Amino acid sequence: MSRRLARETALQVLFQLDVSGEQADIEPILQHWAEEFAVPEQSLQFAQELVKGTLDHQSEIDEKLGALSEGWGLKRMANVDRNLLRLAAYEILYRPEIPGRVTINEAIEIAKLYGSADSGKFINGILDKIVADQQKTEEKSQ
Repeated sequence: MSRRLARETALQVLFQLDVSGEQADIEPILQHWAEEFAVPEQSLQFAQELVKGTLDHQSEIDEKLGALSEGWGLKRMANVDRNLLRLAAYEILYRPEIPGRVTINEAIEIAKLYGSADSGKFINGILDKIVADQQKTEEKSQ
């Protein structure tokens, strides 16, 4: 299974939904991008989990991103950066079986492909804060 391909597919779906503003059924959109990228079934399943989880928790994720982005409201962020941050934040906050460092590295690499020249640094800075905040929260609960 290619998790990178699944993440890229999930980003395309989230980007499309965000830009269009539609609250559509994600299945046809996911199928479209899966065909476009020739995504294998196992990777498609992971992409679907990522999209659904990100959308299900988008309010909490957006709140966290807004609080940690210091002067960069979500509306001010580039569409690719905003949706990649949402996707990676979902993984960090709600998928503890995926190491935060892996998620950050994947997000940076995807940002280099789809974002601007500064996207990788911007995304790295915010995701580092989320990981640090998550670690503090986990330490307090132990």
